[in-house]
Amino acid sequence: MYDHIGLRVRDLAASARFYRAALAALGHEQTASDATSAGFGSAGSTGLWLAQTPRVGERGAHLAFRAASRVAVESFYKEGLAAGGRDNGAPGLRADYGPTYFAAFLVDPDGNNVEAVCLAQEK
Repeated sequence: MYDHIGLRVRDLAASARFYRAALAALGHEQTASDATSAGFGSAGSTGLWLAQTPRVGERGAHLAFRAASRVAVESFYKEGLAAGGRDNGAPGLRADYGPTYFAAFLVDPDGNNVEAVCLAQEK
């Protein structure tokens, strides 16, 4: 169901320190980091992302749902808009995330960023 989850945090260093310690007990490790984000997971797969967002109005979670096809991503976007979601990125390739990363983004009624992503190469 989930591809990855993102949390917006005020203090990236403090949050990364917390998740490094807490998730190590579950067999997970820090898999990525840069000046504004940190990723956690296991076996080369990042499932939790932390993003530095110091302003209070930028809070809310990010949930990425795995989609079986690009058509499913497009349907997620269309149906989500019709049900009251707000556009946060139309369906399309996101080459900066990966060569086959096809995704769409919506903001749900509570302000959370939700995404549908298909990583499969279309035929």
